[in-house]
Amino acid sequence: MKFLLLLALLGTTVIASSQSISGKIQSIEGRPINNSTIQLLRVKDSSVAKLGVSNNDGMYKFENISNGKYLLKASHVGYDISFTVPFEMQGKDVEIPIVTLIKAASKLGDVTVTARKPMIEVKADKTILNVENTINAVGQDALELLRKAPGVTIDKDDNISLSGKNGVQVYIDGRPSPLSGKDLSEYLKSMQTNQIEAVEVITNPSARYEAAGNAGIINIRLKKDKTIGTNGSVSAGYNIGIMPKYNSSLALNHRNKRVNLFSNYNFNRFHNENFMDLYRQVDNGNTTVMWDSLFDQHSKMRNEGMSHGFKAGLDYFLTKKTTIGLMANGNFSRNKMRNKAYTDITYFPTKQLDRKLVSDNRNEMKRDNVNLNANYRYTDTSGRELNMDVDYGIYRLNNDQYQPNFYYDKTGTPLYNVIYNMLAPSEIDIYSFKLDYEQPWLKGKLGLGGKISFVDSKNDFRRYDVLPGGAVLDTGRSNFFKYTENINAVYANYNRQFKGFMIQLGLRVESTHAKGVSDGHTWKGGKYEKYDSGFTRNYLDAFPSAAITFNKNPMSQFSITYSRRIDRPAYQDLNPFEFKLDEYTFQKGNTQLTPQYTHSFGLTHTYKYKLTTTLNYSHVDDVFSQYIDTAEGTKSYMTKKNLAKQDIISLNISMPYQYKFYSLFMNLNTYYTHFTADFGPGKKIDLDAYALTLYGQNSFKLNKTFTAELSGWYSSPSIWQGTFKSKAMWGLDAGLMASLAKGKINVKASVTDIFQTMRWSSVSENSAQFLRVSGGWESRQFRLNMTYRFGNNQVK
Repeated sequence: MKFLLLLALLGTTVIASSQSISGKIQSIEGRPINNSTIQLLRVKDSSVAKLGVSNNDGMYKFENISNGKYLLKASHVGYDISFTVPFEMQGKDVEIPIVTLIKAASKLGDVTVTARKPMIEVKADKTILNVENTINAVGQDALELLRKAPGVTIDKDDNISLSGKNGVQVYIDGRPSPLSGKDLSEYLKSMQTNQIEAVEVITNPSARYEAAGNAGIINIRLKKDKTIGTNGSVSAGYNIGIMPKYNSSLALNHRNKRVNLFSNYNFNRFHNENFMDLYRQVDNGNTTVMWDSLFDQHSKMRNEGMSHGFKAGLDYFLTKKTTIGLMANGNFSRNKMRNKAYTDITYFPTKQLDRKLVSDNRNEMKRDNVNLNANYRYTDTSGRELNMDVDYGIYRLNNDQYQPNFYYDKTGTPLYNVIYNMLAPSEIDIYSFKLDYEQPWLKGKLGLGGKISFVDSKNDFRRYDVLPGGAVLDTGRSNFFKYTENINAVYANYNRQFKGFMIQLGLRVESTHAKGVSDGHTWKGGKYEKYDSGFTRNYLDAFPSAAITFNKNPMSQFSITYSRRIDRPAYQDLNPFEFKLDEYTFQKGNTQLTPQYTHSFGLTHTYKYKLTTTLNYSHVDDVFSQYIDTAEGTKSYMTKKNLAKQDIISLNISMPYQYKFYSLFMNLNTYYTHFTADFGPGKKIDLDAYALTLYGQNSFKLNKTFTAELSGWYSSPSIWQGTFKSKAMWGLDAGLMASLAKGKINVKASVTDIFQTMRWSSVSENSAQFLRVSGGWESRQFRLNMTYRFGNNQVK
């Protein structure tokens, strides 16, 4: 509500006059009341002209008020609302008689205040999904939650895209995560929704944000209670699809005038099952035969383990203007994955089965992450604000993969076997210092700041051939990859309200210094020789951004935006050595992978603060693509390459609807995308698609105790990672919540993917090979969760 009032304020301020309105707010006992909300209303239609807050002496003042008839509305928690009599501005200052607020009939200690944020909030630059207010999100992990966020798409490899663009930067509590690809998806899977307060999808970041993320930023905001006194909550949940899963959490908080202590802990025990079918035809280069070999693979994957997550912090209020804080959060997960795959290998010209491959991959994974933060904040009533943050992040990842491959003839008689054991410990350390400062300047607000960050990543990949006599290190396919990155950034951002419109201008400059060292061996002259396929890159980039909002009529506002952004290659995508998925499929990095750059233009219209329509065009140079090529005849490998370009036009429409006991939120995101690239003869890419995603959530307040929810999601055929044509997916969820013991106990039950339609399928084709991949997971689950809140819940 405050945001809506602020928009109205910005849209109706007139700077042509210097006359002012001032006055004082006090209690019936004559004591001044600070932090009272003061609204200056126009008499003709009760619209908001200005919004203010009383100071410590109960005083308030409105500057630059145009001529006209007004009245004031004053409110404060625990007091009845008060209105002044109408008055008229005629070219001179007006002093309003003292406004006296009378306490509400019940004492504050006996008043139960319930504030429920809307399920989804759509703002000028972002969409906010308030996780606490959606029944069907209970029991999910963070990746599942993102799958249903407006405009977000998750592909078969758990890569995240937004409105058809794959350059999404994921933040946790306003800090960018260094993980990407599989490491990021596994981390998000270990994070439960009972840790999360909200998910912010920021489509038009200002210069204050890092320039990374051509599609935008997804910020996952973790819970932090700010209620006065001591309070907490405990919750427990149970999910069942094919396998049972359990989760629980505990939160404890204490806040007084000087200190705010907050903490939470959560535990997740999971056992998941996935499946995948892969059909692959490979050309061996014989021009007389189109397809030489056919691989028909069917896999079933089981992943079980547990994770522990925590967050703890301290805010100490030195003065009313100054706060210092310390915070630590982290996640520790252990899981075992088993992937059993059966592959029929056929000689395509004769259609005769040649042999069968059975692989039984087992992978033990450890993922530990701890982030430490120290912060300082200063803010005063004149509009000046200074924020400083020092951060240190630790990520420790370890994979121990045992991969046996057993070959049989077409009658099932054993032929031979090939067994590998791969160890891949990784260490990532991140150091950063950030400073942000804002102050009034030239009748607007000027923001200045900068950030220094250092990343040190080490990956020790060791592949062993398991033989009857023991394991032997394959030095030709083992390596140690060290990657360091230093980014230094400064920015300036300025915004100002004029008569009928507001402007925002920003410029961010980032200097990047990256170095990769990959020590390995190659077979040369009858022996292995050590070599380094490392690289060094230094580059300086400027990232301008601009926005103009026409808000003369607050009920119908237009915004025009522009920004330039960058996406740097992920660390593992640069590592040139291979990681086997099975005997015929492996992944490898690409040292030649360069950043992708995006120019984005947007037009947004907001009608009555509800209906929001956004039209966006983006042009991406050197866009990242997951490219599948052939090697050693019939084997294939996946790598990241820079496509030539991507052009994408998107249209997003969002609207909430409320009628008595019923509320609805609808979001439609539709786009046209076109990928083009030329990797040589027979390896050209020219793919385009018209696609849309549709999300709807219905809430029904049945009575004081029960609330029901029905939500649905649909994604049309689209293009994944520049090379895969996907088919449509959709799902429907339903849930029920009971609020008991005056709101202290909430019980939520839901069923996800009721019709079990969340199944993905995609096709990729070039002259070298044809692939058809499909699969699914335990998308249909019954989920039950109970939360109990205890302690002080008074609002002060």
